Amino acid sequence: MRVFVESVGLLGPGLVGWPDSRPVLVGIVPYLARELVLVAPDVLPVVERRRTGLPVKLALNTGLDALARSGRRPDTLASVFTSSGADGTVNHQICETLASAQRDVSPTRFHNSVHNAPAGYWSIALRSRARSTSLCCFDWSFAAGLLEAGAYCVSEGEPVLLISYDLPYPEPMHAVRPITGTLGAALLLAPSATTDSFAMLDVQTDRGGRAATHMVDPGLEALRVGNPTGRALPLLQALAGPNATTLVLDYLHDSVVTLMVSPC
Repeated sequence: MRVFVESVGLLGPGLVGWPDSRPVLVGIVPYLARELVLVAPDVLPVVERRRTGLPVKLALNTGLDALARSGRRPDTLASVFTSSGADGTVNHQICETLASAQRDVSPTRFHNSVHNAPAGYWSIALRSRARSTSLCCFDWSFAAGLLEAGAYCVSEGEPVLLISYDLPYPEPMHAVRPITGTLGAALLLAPSATTDSFAMLDVQTDRGGRAATHMVDPGLEALRVGNPTGRALPLLQALAGPNATTLVLDYLHDSVVTLMVSPC
């Protein structure tokens, strides 16, 4: 598949927005893993702002970071949301409730526990009725989301916004499913080059046997291997630089995704 990148969003520890993150990714500015502070975006109505958990705040703010440098109408953009899990904190709270004598689950907690909650809040915030897909694929969720977004973009001939987000689980789930940091990445993809396009992606799946592209910086590499959305970092690094490059992302057990990145 061939798609074109019009804008990027990025939020994580020491990576606060795409403009400030670009020099960090290419090594001009040292990477420092500062804590990421998330608030509900103002585009949400007041009532919904009070109901949002951290995954919703992360997903929406990451998508809005990408849209900040786009001339596209956000309410008409199709979207793909991808994450290795839903709201782990809310699911933990629901499990605690169900294990107690008082087993009444809060409706707000229940609707925040479902995997497509960020997509729902996104449609409310932007008054969007555009098509949206929410998916997960364990550690390969970003690669799966990229393939889904690329397939939609090419088959439908329409732009699409990909939003990937992952956060740590609370204990005791964290002990069996450790996730490093809070990280969100977004790509606005178009089926053909426009005046806003700055990179072209040729995307294909291959059989395994090739190692995934690593990050040179130890802190960024720890984020890449420790957070499922971190698997996007080599691609984001390539998009932040001026040169054409080919890189590999892990995908499923016997496959990889090969990306050829070329500047427009």
